[in-house]
Amino acid sequence: SMSLREHALALFRSAVGTVRPAPMLKRAVKLQGDGGPQLLVKEQAFPVKRNLYLVGFGKAVLGMAAAAEEILGDHLIQGIINVPLGIQESLQQAGIKKMQEMLLKPHSKIQVIEGAKNNLPDPEALKGAIAIQQLAEGLTADDLLLVLISGGGSALLPAPIPPILLEEKEKLTKMLASRGAAIQELNTVRKTLSLLKGGGLARLAYPAQVVSLILSDVIGDPLDIIASGPTAASSHSIQDCLQILTKYNLLHSLPKSVETVLSRSPTKPTAPEDYSHVCNVLIGSNRLALEEAKRQAEGLGYTAVILSAAVQGEVSQVAMLYCQLIQLLHLGFTGLGEGPLSDGVRGNLLQLAAELEIPALDLAEFLQALRGLGPKRPLCILAGGETTVQLQGTGKGGRNQELALRVALGLHRAQDMETSSPPGSCEIIFLSGGTDGQDGPTEAAGAFCSPELVGEALQEGLDVEAFLSNNDSYTFFSQFQDGHHLLVTGLTGTNVMDIQAILIRA
Repeated sequence: SMSLREHALALFRSAVGTVRPAPMLKRAVKLQGDGGPQLLVKEQAFPVKRNLYLVGFGKAVLGMAAAAEEILGDHLIQGIINVPLGIQESLQQAGIKKMQEMLLKPHSKIQVIEGAKNNLPDPEALKGAIAIQQLAEGLTADDLLLVLISGGGSALLPAPIPPILLEEKEKLTKMLASRGAAIQELNTVRKTLSLLKGGGLARLAYPAQVVSLILSDVIGDPLDIIASGPTAASSHSIQDCLQILTKYNLLHSLPKSVETVLSRSPTKPTAPEDYSHVCNVLIGSNRLALEEAKRQAEGLGYTAVILSAAVQGEVSQVAMLYCQLIQLLHLGFTGLGEGPLSDGVRGNLLQLAAELEIPALDLAEFLQALRGLGPKRPLCILAGGETTVQLQGTGKGGRNQELALRVALGLHRAQDMETSSPPGSCEIIFLSGGTDGQDGPTEAAGAFCSPELVGEALQEGLDVEAFLSNNDSYTFFSQFQDGHHLLVTGLTGTNVMDIQAILIRA
C-alpha cells in the first residue's frame, strides 16, 4: 500500500493542479456557439463578436493568458499583460511540458511586458501599466474587457495620477512605512494616488463590459485587496488618505504633485458608482485547492476535514497549534480521547486558536465532529493560509520548511514529557508546502515531518534546535536522510498561498 508520505504528496499535487492556470481557466470560462457566440463565465453569459480585449497583471498571469487565448480563439482582438521580469525565459529554460503550456504561442495577439524587478514597481512596469490604461480608455460600449488578476499584480500596475511621478509616490510610501504605517494604510494611500488601483481600471474601461478573473493569494479573498483591486469598488476616499497623511504628520511635506491631486475637487466620475458594468469572478483560491485535496483524500479512504483556509500568524505559534492538534488526534486514535490528558491538550488548543485569531476556524465544532469518528479510521486534516517568520538567524529556509521542522520538534518534546501513548500505535505525517512551488529562496516547496524525525536526526548527528535557532530549515532537510523529507515540485505557475496536511492511520 502507499505510504502516508506518498498520499500527502498526491494530495498536495492535486490541490495545486486544480488552481494551475489551464485547468482553472477551462473550468471557469467557456465559449458557446449556438444562437450567436457567448462567453460563459461561471453561469453568466456575455455575447461576443470579435470584440474581446484582454489585460492582466500578476505572477500567474502569463499562464492564465495562454489558457484564455486558447479558449477565446479569434474573438480576441488584442491583449496586454504585465508579468514579472524574466518569467518567460525561466519557463522556456524549464523545458518541462507543463511549463510550456504557460507560454503564449508564436503570433499571439497578446503583448507581454515584463517588469517589477524584485517585486518593486519600476519604469518597465509603469510602461506596461500605461499601455493597459490606454487600451482600457479606448474601449466602447460594444467591447468586452477580460481582466486577469493574480498576486503580485500590485507592483506590476503602477500608474500614479498625473502629475505625480512614480519616484514621488514611492518616496511617500517609504516615508509612511518608516513612520510605522500599517500595510492597510499604505495601500489606501497608494490606491488613492493611482489611476488603475482601487477600481480605477474598471472606471477607465467604462462603458465596456468588464469581466475580471481573479486568482487569490490573500487570506479571506478580499477582491478590493488582491493586486489592489483594479476592478473592485474602492472602500476608500481622498478623505481617508488625508487622514492617514495627517496621522503620520506628512501633510505639510508632500510633493507639489501629490498636493495638486489631493486638492482637486472630486469630479463626478462618468462610470456608474455601482460598478454594474463589472463582473468580478474568483476562479482560484486556497479554499478551492483544499476542497480538491479533500475529494482526493476521501477517494483514498480517509475521513477528510478542512480546518481553515485562513491559517495565519507567527510560525512558532502555528506550529504549536498543529502539534496540539496532532497530539489530540493521536490520543483519540489510541482510545485515550476522553480523560484529563486530552482535556488539557484540548484546552491548550482552543486557547492558541483564539490567540491566533484565525477567521472562520470553529475548533469546538471541529473537535465535536472528530469525537463522532470511530478510532482507527484513517484521518486527513487539511488547512491553508500563510504564516510569518521572524528571522533571527542567517540560515537558508522558508516558512513551510520551518513550520514542518517546528512541528517535528514540538511532537518530539511532547513524547519526551510522556504525554502521549506509546509511539508506534499509529503512523502520522505532517506536510506544509507553498502552492507556487517555491518556499523562501530555496528550490523546495516545503517539507514533510513525522513524530520520529527529531530522534532519527539526532542519530545522524543533526541537532534540530540548532538549525531552527538559525532559521536554517532548508539546510537541515537537505542533509537529513539525503533530502528525503523535502517537498520538491518545481515552480507551478500558480499561487494560492500555502497548504498543510496531517495524515494519521493505524
